[in-house]
Amino acid sequence: MSSLNEKEGHGSIEIQHNEVHGAEVLANRDLMNDAFDGETQEHEEGVWASAKAHPWACFWAFIMCFTIVMESFDMFLNGNFVALDAFQRAYGVPVGDGKYVIPTKWQSALFQAGQCGAFCGVFMAGPVTNRWGYRWTTIFALMLMNATIFISFFANSLTLLVVGQALEGVPWGFFIANSPAYASEIVPLALRGACTATLQMSWSIGSIIVAGATYAYNNRSDEWAWRVPLALQWLFPTPLLILIFLAPESPWWLIRRGRKAEALRSIERLGNKDPHKAQQSLAMMERTVQIEAQMGGTPTLLDLLKGTDLRRTIITCLMYASQNFAGNLIANQATFFFEQAGIKSNMAFQLNLINSCLQFVANGCSWFLTAWFCRRTIYLYGTALNVVLLMVLGVCASITQTTATNYAQAVLGILISFVFAGAMGPISYTIISETSSVRLRALSTGVGRAAYYVAEIPMIYLASQMLNTTGWNLAGKCGYVWGGTAIVCWISAYFFLPELKHRSYREADILFNRKISARKFKSTVIGVHENE
Repeated sequence: MSSLNEKEGHGSIEIQHNEVHGAEVLANRDLMNDAFDGETQEHEEGVWASAKAHPWACFWAFIMCFTIVMESFDMFLNGNFVALDAFQRAYGVPVGDGKYVIPTKWQSALFQAGQCGAFCGVFMAGPVTNRWGYRWTTIFALMLMNATIFISFFANSLTLLVVGQALEGVPWGFFIANSPAYASEIVPLALRGACTATLQMSWSIGSIIVAGATYAYNNRSDEWAWRVPLALQWLFPTPLLILIFLAPESPWWLIRRGRKAEALRSIERLGNKDPHKAQQSLAMMERTVQIEAQMGGTPTLLDLLKGTDLRRTIITCLMYASQNFAGNLIANQATFFFEQAGIKSNMAFQLNLINSCLQFVANGCSWFLTAWFCRRTIYLYGTALNVVLLMVLGVCASITQTTATNYAQAVLGILISFVFAGAMGPISYTIISETSSVRLRALSTGVGRAAYYVAEIPMIYLASQMLNTTGWNLAGKCGYVWGGTAIVCWISAYFFLPELKHRSYREADILFNRKISARKFKSTVIGVHENE
């Protein structure tokens, strides 16, 4: 009989748990039985049953993931600015026929400034989150976001706009480091894939708003063509700040801090209303945390490079970095890409809006993909499909150009973005959130995202250089380049990407500690009683 029933006459679950919290879970038979039952229940619960039982967990995971909409909004906004006629005339250089273009170095600076700021933010996020928790760290970042938007909005030069973007990037780093970690920790095992995949949906929502705003203001000839879209950034931080304040803290983080009574309340708020099931979930989390705690004390960045955690860190970094090598940067500069492919300006903005909406549809499809297929399968097949599409894009751009080939390049660009938004994009966030150990999750997701920025910053320059008329002017021929890098991503994933679908965090720890080959993760059996 569980510890709950033994203490039934002593009052609430919280009091009962406080009476036994001094005893280690690993040495307490009743608590261990609760931990076994809690993990078994998670394995047996299906996606739909889990969603019905934990609607609030899904809601709070989505709200935290939605903070990414601000980075998405600004990234796509910069990509559209360089295609706005009013912005080009204000800050560009003449290229003949009364046309202007933003110089390549300033295009790159606008795209890279925010990423440089975010690079700093992700390194700050891990230590701050370990100390303050996910909620208060995100609230602080939202307040900072509200303040830094002022600089970009009132900027009267490219230099000041770049500075504003860099400062806005710092809170982005906090959002992207915390969102996948928080979402993966508060939802049950069956929902981890779908809920962490909503990160990519937030990117699509940001791009839709940007596409709609820039299309609406495309024909304006004054400064409000770009200042109004910049002002729209203020739509997000304050409402999100209020919602995050009301959100429960991750019970995993509370347990790591020794605040077990608060963790129990958080578990109940997230959907486990049955006191017995809540106790089982708490015991399951305590068991995993205590197993990991035996590996070391307070987590530090150096721990990411020690033992089996080094392998997990490398996988996280490679998954994040690979997002820049499978054609995703075409989507980030979609309007400009369409123009360089020979599409007229107004039609390019229309196609960009269509592209953003289709990405949103692809994100919705990814929920079903994560339920039906394994993580490795989705990533490998999605990358292989994009390799084919990218190479075909390169061929279309290499032959004699006509209206038909121009539109073929545009359609292929949309298809490449669609595949990424439905497969590699969302599944990458799921893999990242599942790969790191619970103990190092806040640090691991931050460093992984830093690897993304290390890869993205030079790739943004390369992408601008390939598309810009003042650069290499390759247009669709860039498909050869991104197709080649996508092949490297596929090969790396085939040999190094493990399958963690249906694996609890305890099981993942054991698989990595045993140094199981990535291709054998799925077939390896781990017993519920095993502690390693």
